[in-house]
Amino acid sequence: MRTRRGLCYPGLPQWEAQWRAVDEGQAGRARKRTRRLHRVGRRTAAEWPDLFDTIPDDLVVSILSKLSASAASPSDLASVRITCKRLDGLGSSPLVLATASVKSLAVGARNWTESAHRFLKQCADAGNLEACYMLGMIRFYCLESRGSGAALMARAAMGSHAAALYSLAVIQFNGSGGSKRDKDLGAGVALCARAAVLGHVDALRELGHCLQDGYGVRRNVAEGRRFLIQANARELAAVLNPSSPAAAAAAWQHHHRDGLASGCSLLSDFGCNVPAPEAHPANRFMVEWFTSRGGAGESGPGEEGLRFCSHGGCGRAETRRHEFRRCSVCGVVNYCSRACQALHWKLAHKAECAPMERWLDAAGGVEMMN
Repeated sequence: MRTRRGLCYPGLPQWEAQWRAVDEGQAGRARKRTRRLHRVGRRTAAEWPDLFDTIPDDLVVSILSKLSASAASPSDLASVRITCKRLDGLGSSPLVLATASVKSLAVGARNWTESAHRFLKQCADAGNLEACYMLGMIRFYCLESRGSGAALMARAAMGSHAAALYSLAVIQFNGSGGSKRDKDLGAGVALCARAAVLGHVDALRELGHCLQDGYGVRRNVAEGRRFLIQANARELAAVLNPSSPAAAAAAWQHHHRDGLASGCSLLSDFGCNVPAPEAHPANRFMVEWFTSRGGAGESGPGEEGLRFCSHGGCGRAETRRHEFRRCSVCGVVNYCSRACQALHWKLAHKAECAPMERWLDAAGGVEMMN
């Protein structure tokens, strides 16, 4: 077909060839663009630097310190450290270990390994007072390494750690780790007084009983009573101002529960009924440790005839025979301190205690019947 100027239109096959050429050119350019993008992507994954490596070490250490201070369990910090080599190295920095919280150090006795021991030792060497106290208690009572355990507790006590001061006072009262002649009642009272100034409830109760009984100090009943009231007031304040909503809910439920069987120690004398105080992770470790190795019964660690403190939240064990004092009425239960005795009396033993003469009379009656 021709135009007025004499030109001819191309036929249909020729148009199809031109269109096909255009399509092929566009497809080729698209394939080249796709290959170029793939090459850029491969270079990004393999050759470009990781943005985490650009963060300064000081900033990472600061973040890890905040994490260790707020960790709710030992696994919180451990799960971060095993992520990569850099986090593992920076996670072992003294700045991070020194700020580790009590909950992040609360290693269970069932999970006790050499690596857990090494972790607590690193935290203690970094200056963490809680780690010094926990590792000291574990070594002194569980691993039977008396010297190093007492040294670690003394290091924590020099940093004004109230629980360490009280534990050293119990050791002085009982002469733990030595003979009966190694008791130093005056040193025990002094350590108790220092812990009481820092607000330790058990130390306040122990000092109050020492003053009332004249044990290691001149007798002063009125002053002893004042310390006991202080201990009760601190216990009540801890319940009225719980640290978490969960603790507040638990306290409310316990307050509306009938009976005094689970009430806390001396507070029931003043008409109050509050939950028993939560044991320190070091005490929970010792309870779990000795329970898994024969139970907190008649025999204790290392030597036959050694006994445990009958207060379930204590966990201390005798280091020699007849170290702990017994109940003067029944002679069945044993206590490492007057504070544990007062706690256990109100929690359980008051309903169980029976004079020894009653048992002897019952045994005699059985023999006569036979």
